[in-house]
Amino acid sequence: MYKKILLAYDGSAAGQRALLQSREIGQWGHSEMVLVAVMPPPPTSVAAEVWAYSPEIEAAERQKVESVLEEGLAKLRETGLSASGEMVSGPAVEEIARAASRLGADLIVVGHQHRNSWAERWWRGSVSKSLIEHAPCSVLVVISP
Repeated sequence: MYKKILLAYDGSAAGQRALLQSREIGQWGHSEMVLVAVMPPPPTSVAAEVWAYSPEIEAAERQKVESVLEEGLAKLRETGLSASGEMVSGPAVEEIARAASRLGADLIVVGHQHRNSWAERWWRGSVSKSLIEHAPCSVLVVISP
């Protein structure tokens, strides 16, 4: 079935739900689990003029992402699953698809939170919807109400 499952994990409520479902699939198929946490890319020069970028802010963001990754790994390992994790930096969809390809993943699991307003849907976009178009393997989108 699925021998290697990549879970795109951000620690959100939708991510927690995806973790629980991927854990069940992993136990059932005796799969290797790989958690991938994506750190946003540094701001571009245009954004840097509006937002004050500093190495301290980047270090704090990196620490936050690493902490979320370790928390997710602990939850998987406590159930006896073989789990590893890595942090990548860049646009989420590109980095998740690249990691799945590099790791030879059979399945990508990602959480999705419905957005209430059309403006929020338009402005923020959807990683899960875009990922389906770029993924090198099957994608399971776990919906959070």
